[in-house]
Amino acid sequence: MEDHAATRIDARPAPALRRYVGSYVGFDLRGFPAGVHCGPPGRLLTTVISLSDPLEMAAGVDDGSPVARFGSVAGGLMCRSVAIHHDGRQRGVQVSLTPLGARAVYGMPAAGLAHRLVPLDELLGALGVELVDRVRAATTWAARFAALDALLLRAVGRGAGGDRASRVRPEVAEAWRRLVAARGRVQVGAVAADLGWSRRYLTERFRGEVGLSPKTFARVLRFEHAHELATAPEPLPWAEVATLSGYADQAHLVRDWGEFTGRSPTAWRRGEVLLGTG
Repeated sequence: MEDHAATRIDARPAPALRRYVGSYVGFDLRGFPAGVHCGPPGRLLTTVISLSDPLEMAAGVDDGSPVARFGSVAGGLMCRSVAIHHDGRQRGVQVSLTPLGARAVYGMPAAGLAHRLVPLDELLGALGVELVDRVRAATTWAARFAALDALLLRAVGRGAGGDRASRVRPEVAEAWRRLVAARGRVQVGAVAADLGWSRRYLTERFRGEVGLSPKTFARVLRFEHAHELATAPEPLPWAEVATLSGYADQAHLVRDWGEFTGRSPTAWRRGEVLLGTG
């Protein structure tokens, strides 16, 4: 059996950041077999700062997407898992932003990053370079998270004069909140009606801000829930995962799993060497 170790440290951002930043995660994975890790799509935009070798990533698994190297990388919402090529070790910090946070931190709608991986310094310029340098210079997880707080607060602050985050239509923000709260198990038409919009108008506005249509985002949320259940320490049978995450049956789960990961659920579980490590 492989001798491996996995460390995961979760932290909450500073209170002033919490409407924009969902979480911080520090990770240190060692001694695993080399392979390709599937970074699954979800409700939040993911930024990763490597504390070791550059990340080798592609915006799709087994679909011919080109692999690029990143010292730090920001990604938008995705409809496919991101492929992370590794040699059995990964060490870094992950930051999860809400779509509202994309405007506040990056000064652009989340839609501008949809289905893309972008070097962090392309979005934040010199501030991004400083952020990465300070995180890497820190010698404890607490100090790294404190550096993230300080630099992300500055990023938000430099756009505060124009109140960039307020440019998100409140109806779009509310639709996102409702879809997330229901884990995708809500009718888009009903959400639109509650907001006083037509379904078509909500779809156009939501896609223009978030980068995915409400219907697609709801599918991502159901998949995200299924993925959480499938990566539990004692994972449930696939039929139960399908039922609990809102699929009509296991066949619908298998279809979405294949679309979002490029693999069947069983092939994914067999090939995912970092399964259960966070």
